[in-house]
Amino acid sequence: MNSMAEPTPVPPHTHLLAVGTKKGLWLGTSSDRRSYTFTGPHFLMQEIPSIAIDTRGGRTRILLGLRSEHWGPTVVHSDDLGVTWQEPDEGAIVFPADTDAAVERIWQIHPDAAHRPGVVWAGCEPISVWKSTDGGAHFELNRGLWDHPHRSEWGAGYGGAAVHTVLPSPDNETIHVAMSTGGVYRSTDAGASWQPRNQGISAPFMPDPQPEFGQCVHKIARDANNSATLFAQNHHGVYRTSNGGDSWESIAGGLPTDFGFTMLTHPHRPGTAWVIPIKADVERIPPEGHLAVHRTDDAGTTWTRLADGLKDPEYNVVLRDAAGVDTAEPVGVYFGTRGGSVYASADEGEHFTEVLNHLPDVLCVRAALLGQ
Repeated sequence: MNSMAEPTPVPPHTHLLAVGTKKGLWLGTSSDRRSYTFTGPHFLMQEIPSIAIDTRGGRTRILLGLRSEHWGPTVVHSDDLGVTWQEPDEGAIVFPADTDAAVERIWQIHPDAAHRPGVVWAGCEPISVWKSTDGGAHFELNRGLWDHPHRSEWGAGYGGAAVHTVLPSPDNETIHVAMSTGGVYRSTDAGASWQPRNQGISAPFMPDPQPEFGQCVHKIARDANNSATLFAQNHHGVYRTSNGGDSWESIAGGLPTDFGFTMLTHPHRPGTAWVIPIKADVERIPPEGHLAVHRTDDAGTTWTRLADGLKDPEYNVVLRDAAGVDTAEPVGVYFGTRGGSVYASADEGEHFTEVLNHLPDVLCVRAALLGQ
């Protein structure tokens, strides 16, 4: 297997949209982010809970965390836009024998910064973090988190006990992870050790509503050009930290509800983030059946409701990784629903176009600008 294969030629300014569902993967290309040509389903009847599009070094590698009911979970990758896929014979992610554990699901795949070109991170169920140094072909368990003394007290969210977010800093050796249910943890030594960083994040469903750890964090995202500023969407609560998680403050004012699953940040402009509010707990639908994206351009001081082009009414939710942004200018915003609709915006959410519909439950959406 060649983990550094030659780049696949693509026309300049091609937009790639990858949609992972409960029953397969769809890959689309576009020149305008409104009209797409899709291939798929790839891996029909296999669950695709995680996708990464790695464009470092002038190539395009698509990485999938997929799960077969028959063969189990693994990571596969393609260097030719999905024409062929590769996986090591022994599997990409395998727990060491001494752990007495097996991978249930690969929830997150995240390429590291450009100056660490071969490094790719994965977050899995059971709660674990993995690192690859060969572009995502093989991964090694991070023992610092696996052997953490808190591990026996971490619980399972509704979807399972998993690390669902891994955010390596582009500036230093700091890494943030978020897990259900354990909260946010931070490493400042490249993953050798980890500390909980949840001060200010409420957990109203627990006996102590302000625990050191145990929060049900749904998603975190890093702000542009500031590795110490992060945004978080929690089970009840939308937050921001400006000190790497040492303390968090609520920024939920102005939103119709503080519950949701997604959190996106602008890749170039600090202070800009998107959430998709959901009515909490029992109903778990868009508020009053009106689906909308909300954007802040001032780090959460105010929010703008964006719904042009979205179906109304809509009673299907958007899951934590069923949304993404690209790096184009203006930035594209993309998401899919559990009802199988996929929307694309070429203007930061001001207007949306439905580019796919009638799919199985959408679990993961990722987008990238190729051929820059």
